[in-house]
Amino acid sequence: MEWQPKTELGRKVKNGEIKNIDEILESGKRIKEVEIVDTLLPNLKYEVIEARGVQRMSDNGRKKRWRVVVVVGDENGHVGIGMGKNEEKRPALESAIRNAKLNLIKVPLGCGSWECNCNERHSIPIAIKKKLKSFELILKPAPRGLGICAGDTVKTVLRLAGVKDVWSFSRGKRGNRMNSALATYLSLKELTKKKKSIVVS
Repeated sequence: MEWQPKTELGRKVKNGEIKNIDEILESGKRIKEVEIVDTLLPNLKYEVIEARGVQRMSDNGRKKRWRVVVVVGDENGHVGIGMGKNEEKRPALESAIRNAKLNLIKVPLGCGSWECNCNERHSIPIAIKKKLKSFELILKPAPRGLGICAGDTVKTVLRLAGVKDVWSFSRGKRGNRMNSALATYLSLKELTKKKKSIVVS
């Protein structure tokens, strides 16, 4: 079925007036149609962070639902995270992917390591610390060639965002994959705000 945009932003994308996703993300406008992302970033990849069955009590007894957490990214400065719930796994996955695309952010890649200074977009420009519930994450720029020194969940989010080299330190409950992924995503989102403030100052 052909996409019929419901928002002004969607109509501009379909008409070719907007050809770069960064134009939208940097403007602060909220993306409400997943087709916008599909059009401007057709090669977006996704990985499942968590897929688990959850139960809740109802008048008819216990009801099982699937909760799926997904991260999407183009491995070149764009990443998003989303969660979906449904009684069946496939619809929960599709909902998670859709929500992740709608939560897409632009990550300011750079070379903030004093050991490197190559001025290429392989790491992060500055160090960042983020705490989410009992999980605390610290990300620091690393020299080119080091790789991503982080746990599997944090590494997945960073890799899909396009970060190739970084130091990672974490405290708290590392076993909660959703919190680990969300803390990483929020760190990258906070990084965007801090980077802007540095440029302005």
